[in-house]
Amino acid sequence: MLPHFKDRLQAVNPEFETFESLQTLQVNLGNLCNLHCSHCHVNASHRGTEIMGTDVMDQIAGFLTSHPKLTLDITGGCPEMNPHFRYLIEQTEGLTPRRMLRSNLAIMAEQGWQWLPEFCRSHELTIVGSLPCYLEENVDQQRGIGVYQSSIKVLKCLNALGYGTEMELNLVYNPGGDFVPGSQSGLEAAYKEELRERHGIFFNNLFTITNAPIGRFKDHLEAEGNYAGYLRLLAGRFNPETAGNIMCRTLISVDWQGKIYNCDFNQALGVPITADDGSQMTISELGTSGMSGKLIRLSQHCYCCTAGEGSSCTGALVP
Repeated sequence: MLPHFKDRLQAVNPEFETFESLQTLQVNLGNLCNLHCSHCHVNASHRGTEIMGTDVMDQIAGFLTSHPKLTLDITGGCPEMNPHFRYLIEQTEGLTPRRMLRSNLAIMAEQGWQWLPEFCRSHELTIVGSLPCYLEENVDQQRGIGVYQSSIKVLKCLNALGYGTEMELNLVYNPGGDFVPGSQSGLEAAYKEELRERHGIFFNNLFTITNAPIGRFKDHLEAEGNYAGYLRLLAGRFNPETAGNIMCRTLISVDWQGKIYNCDFNQALGVPITADDGSQMTISELGTSGMSGKLIRLSQHCYCCTAGEGSSCTGALVP
């Protein structure tokens, strides 16, 4: 029997299981996506029906107006496919010093979506592009045939628009199986060398993210009989040095209906942040609530964030 993650965190420092201060508002625009990735924790696909509407987007813009120093982190699914994506970008213009768009990159190469790179550049969006490997075979195995070449085409286009130089362009690595990422700095160096030499592509930072044992990846683990073994692996690689830096201490995740969670993983599992009376909280209530010191809802999947160098939406937690 694995020790509960909450107990491991408490043993390092009881404060680490509480919310510290809001720095990042992450909004998930829904589960609609042009890809069907084998590791996806939100089970996104072209059949996705959970789509954030403009009413929730207006609430997000209102929240940012009264909290102007936050980072806005936009994710999905494929967030660009939300029919109101342009609306959100326009409504949040000037409300935050940093807006990050998490893109699978391939969408920007599809027919009818080629406007996206210039749109992102004109609105000064930081792009965080998923590229789980610098090798074509590994990417296509995880994301679908042809995705690697589409991603390379888009990265070249983004470079031509100033991304990687004047504008920030970051890439995301996640393992192709049930193992913990290696050194982020080492992988970043390898990515930069390989992409530069193979394709003339350059970028700013690489974020390594450990696969969470939930959603489609959990289904894969269970089918292979590796779910329990993967949890043991994550728990065995628990790194106390990462504990104080877990992203749920400074990030709030908002779903397509405006409900709030400690992270995108909890959102995928339907584990919300609740008020004192047990009711589920929404973005409209976040501005009036005292989140500092509030207990984070933790479970065994949280081991993925503290294994090895740690994992967050912006990569490793310790060198």
